Amino acid sequence: MTSPVYEEGDCRHARYSGSVDQTEERVHRDVVSFVRRSKRMNDSQKGAWARHASTFVLPLPVGDVPTSVADGAHVDWDTTFGRQAPRIVEIGSGVGDSLVPMAAARPDVDFVAFEVFKPAVASTLGRIGRAGITNVRIAMVDGSRGLDRLFDDATLAEVWTFFADPWHKTRHHKRRLVTPAFGDVVASKLVPGGLWRLATDWEDYALWQRDALDSHGHLVNVHDGWAPRWEGRPITKYEQRGLTAGRATHDLTYERVR
Repeated sequence: MTSPVYEEGDCRHARYSGSVDQTEERVHRDVVSFVRRSKRMNDSQKGAWARHASTFVLPLPVGDVPTSVADGAHVDWDTTFGRQAPRIVEIGSGVGDSLVPMAAARPDVDFVAFEVFKPAVASTLGRIGRAGITNVRIAMVDGSRGLDRLFDDATLAEVWTFFADPWHKTRHHKRRLVTPAFGDVVASKLVPGGLWRLATDWEDYALWQRDALDSHGHLVNVHDGWAPRWEGRPITKYEQRGLTAGRATHDLTYERVR
């Protein structure tokens, strides 16, 4: 069976098409906001991986399972990028069809993308290569924990979470990425005045996000409601499918204060 094509969808990482390794299942007890599909890549993705992975994929120490970040993991970001520059993190970059053009439009900014699905990362690498950009690095680990462990406090200009998996069923809401606790992490990593940009095409998740963040002590809703569509974010194939299906996209922007 052909591996399903993965479109950009933030933490909407895909499910394995085969069985889950039972050792991993026993060891991994943390609740995560993503699931994964097959790791199989097509020939184009394999070529992109061979050409670019050593340059753009971070060689991170992992914990008990491949998507976890080892305790004490550290990245010297200035050395990694070879410069000092404002830094933006995207959690769940998918195939990079929004990340890469946004990074190309801002060459003076460094971008760190979290994505655990290898074929999606390979597609992103292909886009990076075709765009000829150098200001992106990819971390193939759980973004929520990676954000917490790999960045010093008050060092990020922006954090992006676009089209995170809404986890529709009530019993799965514990897997939703956006929570007050995750808000604490994001707020701690942003510089004062730094922005957290969010978007979702599921209204119930949009309302959930506002419930989780509007009363946060260190984050302020910039627009006191829904944000206008951020013109810097391209409409991806994933978002277009939602629009075609009649779902409206809800944008939110929060600023780090105090």
